[in-house]
Amino acid sequence: MAAAGPSLEQVAAIGDGPMKETPAKAKSRAPEAVVVDADLCKACGICITLCPTDVFDRDDFGRPVVARLADCTLCAFCERHCPDFAIDIVRVGDNA
Repeated sequence: MAAAGPSLEQVAAIGDGPMKETPAKAKSRAPEAVVVDADLCKACGICITLCPTDVFDRDDFGRPVVARLADCTLCAFCERHCPDFAIDIVRVGDNA
């Protein structure tokens, strides 16, 4: 029998530790958009829990919504850890 994966609390603990204050110049690196594909998102909350700058809120269905885009530092924790690949960070200068 395969062992179950880590709990949401265990995943969140990965990022625990002293956080340095975000430099003011990092604000200028804010993305053009953080897109959450509602059709792919299963509302697991990993992105909300891992976001070090609290960019997301939850909608009525528990899915993440971008509430504070200017606070995004492009760490891409949300994009990299989304098990459903439902998050896309659109960076300034990205060619679609």
